[in-house]
Order: sequence, then C-alpha cells, then structure tokens
Amino acid sequence: MNQPVSTPLPSSSLSQTKKEKAKTDLSKAMPRRFSSLLLRNLALLCALMAAGILLVLCGFILIRGLPALNGDLFAWKSTTENLSMLPAIFNTLSICFGSLLISVPCGVGAAIYLQEYARPGSKFTALASLMAETLAGIPSIIFGLFGMLFFVGSLHLQLSILSGMLTMAMMVLPFIVRTAQEALVQIPSSMRQASYALGAGRLHTIVHVLLPQAAGGICSGILLAAGRIVGESAALIYTAGTIARIAVGLLDPGATLSVHLFKLLNEGLYIREAGAVALVLLIVVCVLNLLQMLLSRTMTKGWKK
Repeated sequence: MNQPVSTPLPSSSLSQTKKEKAKTDLSKAMPRRFSSLLLRNLALLCALMAAGILLVLCGFILIRGLPALNGDLFAWKSTTENLSMLPAIFNTLSICFGSLLISVPCGVGAAIYLQEYARPGSKFTALASLMAETLAGIPSIIFGLFGMLFFVGSLHLQLSILSGMLTMAMMVLPFIVRTAQEALVQIPSSMRQASYALGAGRLHTIVHVLLPQAAGGICSGILLAAGRIVGESAALIYTAGTIARIAVGLLDPGATLSVHLFKLLNEGLYIREAGAVALVLLIVVCVLNLLQMLLSRTMTKGWKK
C-alpha cells in the first residue's frame, strides 16, 4: 500500500513561520531584559546610596574633627582646660580587652557544644539558640540597667571598670556564640568523618581539625564584637561611670571614648573637641573592621593553599 507523500511547504511559508517565531521569542525576551535591567539599576542605586551616606558621614566627621586635633587632647591627665581623651582611650582598651577575655572562651565553648556535642533538633539546642538570638536583639540600654542593678548594686562592685567589663561581656556573648557556630557549620562533614576514620577522637578532631579551619570566622566575629564594645556608650554610663581619668584598678571608675564623646556633646560647650573625639573613635572602628577583613582573607587563602 502506497504511503502518502508529504508536500514540502513553499519557501515563502517557511520564512513567514520563522519570522513569526522570532517575533514571539523577542516579545518574550523583552520583559525579561527590562526586569533584569530594572533590578540591576535598583541594586546599583542602593549601593550608591549606602556608599554616599558613608562618605558624607566620614567626610563630615573628618572636616569637623581634624582641625580640632591638638596635643592637649592627648595629655596624660584630663582637665576642664585640655579635655584630654587619652584616659578615655586607655579605659576603652581595658574594657574591650577584659570583656573579650571573658566572652570569647564562653562563647566559643558554647558554640562548640551546640554544634558538636548537643543532639541536633533537641529541645535544649532549640532553646539555647532562641535565647542567643533573643539576647542579641536586646537594646544595649537594657544591659546597662541590668548591670547597674546587679553588678553595681547587688554585687557591690560600684561604678567600675569591672562592672563595665562584665556588662559588655554579656552583651557581646550571643554575637560571638552565633558567629562561632556559623563558622563551625561551614566546615564540611567529610572533614569530621575523615578525622574519625583515622582514629582521632572527638576532642582531637575539634582542637586540631575544626577550630583551625573555623579560626577565620571566629576571629572576624571577635573583632566585630570589639568594634561594638568600642562604640558602646549607653550601657557603660550606668556601669563604668563618666569620670575622665585612667582607671588604675578594676574597681576604679572611668569613662570610655564613646562616653567621653557623649559628655562633651551633652554639655554643649565643646563641640569642636567632640568632633576630634568622634574622629579618633571612627579611626579605631575602621582599623578594627580593616583588621577583620585582612584576617578573614589571610586565613581563607591559607586554607585554600
């Protein structure tokens, strides 16, 4: 039985079909290109706005603070004549170092337990994670009021550097826990399994395998926590005091850089000097952020090699 032979379409019909298909594809591609271009321009506008705000802020502080910098602002003893910020710098470094000395071991240890020892999905793990996230969102003034009532009042530590250290350690502890835990989560599980397959125990695996690889993320979190401590003022007013002198002992009061800046602005008579203090504070925070970026890149490159 003979099969019917298909008649080829004329060349004009083929070209017309191709043109219609091209028009259809073009009509579908136009909205995609427009939406992609719109999203790109919006993202660029947001980035320019963020960079512009940062440049305006830094430029304003630089213009107002740079002419006010002089040698009297770095005198060893602060008086009403020189308004030296050097005691505040020493107090800031003391509180920052002491707070990190307390919070880093506790935070990293808690992160190791939650990630490596606690049973995944247990009620305790969920409750601990919820508490850490909740504490991270509490305003700093609440920590200051708690420190004033508990450390200053109940424990009779008075307004002192020690009270400020303990309050700041409580404030940055949830942040360090979350940062260290995220750094441990990023490590592939194959690294743990390989260590266990070679006969290493859990403690040896944590100390010699996991912590070295997570060191970059942990150190980045520590430096960011240090930047938050340096820029904090509300909690330290109620715990460390506002006295502009170097705290020799842990139970001595002393104002930090941010508290010293608050005092100058609150009095309203030393706006030029306040600009200089703000400039120094901005430089300290920028240096900490730069160290965090360099440390993170260095450790990341080291492990890639």
